[in-house]
Amino acid sequence: MSHQMPPLPWLRAFEASARHLSFTNAAAELNLTQAAISKQVKLLEQYLREPLFERLPRSLTLTKAGAAFLPKVGDAFERLSAGTVEVFGANRSGILSVRVMVGFGVTWLARRLPRFIAAHPKTQVRIVSSIWAEEYDAETFDLDIRYGFGNWPGFRTDRLNRESLIPLCLPEIAARLHSATDLAKERLLHVLGYQDGWDGWLTAAGAGRVDAAQGLWFDTTLMAMAVAAEGGGIALGRSSLIETELASGRLVKPFGLELPIEEGFFLVAPEKGPRHKDAGVFRDWLLAEAAGSQ
Repeated sequence: MSHQMPPLPWLRAFEASARHLSFTNAAAELNLTQAAISKQVKLLEQYLREPLFERLPRSLTLTKAGAAFLPKVGDAFERLSAGTVEVFGANRSGILSVRVMVGFGVTWLARRLPRFIAAHPKTQVRIVSSIWAEEYDAETFDLDIRYGFGNWPGFRTDRLNRESLIPLCLPEIAARLHSATDLAKERLLHVLGYQDGWDGWLTAAGAGRVDAAQGLWFDTTLMAMAVAAEGGGIALGRSSLIETELASGRLVKPFGLELPIEEGFFLVAPEKGPRHKDAGVFRDWLLAEAAGSQ
């Protein structure tokens, strides 16, 4: 059977926005920013090639297509939730469940996890990857590693790093870049979901006239780096996610400017509710690793 279905985060953003008729209230429910919700709904509309909302100065209303689509999406989420409980049950096992954004998981966490296993061989951990910081489900996850500013109401947050924006490309491409203004002749590679990007770096580099919106867009840093490594353009990396690429020499920094930003990765857990017996052990280990990597 062929399934033509948009990504689930886009559908979740639409469903919450349609119920509240507000991107702001949907963002609060899903623990995302208003900008992230608006972007995901826009991506869904582009995917469907149909507007789902009429955006009024101070409110939203559903279009005919949006009103017809809402009950279908809501019913699908309800059936999926009920089916999950039916098959797997409502209670988790004793395994510590940690959700992590895929880029951070692959490039940072995976290289350090063997040390946790060696130090705590009897602790069982389940790692689940995500692309966007979707709604936190305390029935499914004990801890969450997500990207942002750390301002998620109802959650305890521990900052894991301080980020800087750093352009990366092949050495042969770097050789022809004499100043940041030369980027006007190159393809820029972008990653969706981040607030800080090429516009801020170019402005800081004194190349504000370079078109910061041109190039290719991806939903993960991993994909952007892979394309850069094949000579497809200049990627804008986060300092915590590019250690392996720089160490291998596959990609290099064509410029000296590393732009510090306020965004970063945080360990997130609910302030209230039951706490997994191994959550504290994992938190202490993770914070120690993060401190050592700065």
